[in-house]
Amino acid sequence: MENSGLKTRVLTEIENLISKSCSKSKMSQKFQNLHVAILKKYYNAADVSIDYHRKRVIMDIVMDDSCYDPKKVNSSLPILRANLLFKNLKEFLSSSLDKDNVSIAFYARLLRAYENRNVTLTVV
Repeated sequence: MENSGLKTRVLTEIENLISKSCSKSKMSQKFQNLHVAILKKYYNAADVSIDYHRKRVIMDIVMDDSCYDPKKVNSSLPILRANLLFKNLKEFLSSSLDKDNVSIAFYARLLRAYENRNVTLTVV
């Protein structure tokens, strides 16, 4: 993903999807899952719970990835329990977007999963 135009397009599309997901008064499960996925990626969280009514996010942030072993049950990972407040959900989620190549690829996969249309991203 060396092309900055493609990065810009993916970021614009994910921000549009965030705007669309935050504009509804009643949140669908699909959009709640989108919000959780964005926050899990940004904060490296193992568990995220969003209380839309109280404007609060409660999450378990993994502090040290080197302790994680995919071959065994990880019951003692060093985590930090965080309780964050937000005023505006759209701004909070938009500020949680990273602009590195790995994150851009993650957002492109999210777009493909959450958009009903089949969009192919091409370099312009």
